[in-house]
Amino acid sequence: MPAAMGNGLFRENLQDVLPSLPAQDDYFLLKWLRARSFDVPKSEAMLRKHLEFRKYMDADNIASWEAPEVIRRYMSGGMCGYDREGSPVWYDVIGPLDARGLLLSVSKQDLLKNKFRDCELLRRECEEQSRKLGRKIEMVLMVFDCEGLGLKHLWKPAVDTYGELLAMFEENYPESLKRLFIVKAPKIFPVAYNLVKHFLSEDTRRKVVVLGSNWKEVLQKYIDPEQIPVQYGGTLTDPDGDPKCSSKINYGGDVPQHYYVRDQLAQQYEHSVVVNRGSSHQVEYEILFPGCVLRWQFRTEGADVGFGVYLKTKAGERQRAGAMTEVYPNQRYNSHLVPEDGSLTCSTPGIYVLRFDNTYSYLHAKRVSYSVEVLLPDAEAAAAHGHSEESLDHSP
Repeated sequence: MPAAMGNGLFRENLQDVLPSLPAQDDYFLLKWLRARSFDVPKSEAMLRKHLEFRKYMDADNIASWEAPEVIRRYMSGGMCGYDREGSPVWYDVIGPLDARGLLLSVSKQDLLKNKFRDCELLRRECEEQSRKLGRKIEMVLMVFDCEGLGLKHLWKPAVDTYGELLAMFEENYPESLKRLFIVKAPKIFPVAYNLVKHFLSEDTRRKVVVLGSNWKEVLQKYIDPEQIPVQYGGTLTDPDGDPKCSSKINYGGDVPQHYYVRDQLAQQYEHSVVVNRGSSHQVEYEILFPGCVLRWQFRTEGADVGFGVYLKTKAGERQRAGAMTEVYPNQRYNSHLVPEDGSLTCSTPGIYVLRFDNTYSYLHAKRVSYSVEVLLPDAEAAAAHGHSEESLDHSP
């Protein structure tokens, strides 16, 4: 169906809700049509769902909504400057983000509402820029600073919540991302990207570009140095000379425990086993290539348990702990009080053994509930890592 025809029919079908849309021009309607490949019924369903979401989030008053103090202080990121075409630039700063601290301090709903407010502020900034420049500005350029991205960021509840935030953006702000530059990506980036990429549309994935060591030059190709903070290779500072532009970009940090409103999150576990007194229980995972990450969560009932990870030295039969190579030191955890979770980057292939140790207990068996996953790196992100500029295009 030709775009013009599709847009006309689309507009006609939306007569009852047109006045409540954030914009009514063809540019706005076309975003939703493009997002659903010009399938009018699907585009209409998507837009009507968006309107319901706006109502639920009280979109008309979202700009004046005040997020809880802990979010205002410790949720990293912010809008700073414009690219060479006048689009707003948003920076996400991953390393110092304390996802666990935030999730223990606020509701997931508040985090979602805060991200929705950011999206709305960016949408309104695009409208303001369109008025100022006399041409349509519809998209945002994003810079993801991945310095310091580590195993703590792969904590399952954090990844799940981040996935929900990405899904919210995809479902409610189609065709709004111009480009997403990944800078300072560490070796673990391909694993992290693989965990969240399924929340992204094909169109968004095509816009993700991993930059190499020349990232500052590449940013300056798209953004004038005067619009880039000194921290990111430009000349922009805050009025007080701050090279990080901290008045615009929040750099997060560890959330102090006095903000915590809960000491743990409800978890579902896939397996449950009784480890008899004086014995241990071993779970084996074969790792085929380096760079994979083992991620685990467990809790016990009634008392503590020992836990460690080992690399088998012989395939086949069960080995005693002393005969294997210890790769994650065995120690006792009070997982009956606070559920335990952790992860390990597997630097060599082989059979990894997660061992629940109750050999020290002469009296009590322990029930252990646990989940274990092997996280694989995204092949294209791994290939792109270290290259000067590489788009993660997953399209067929």
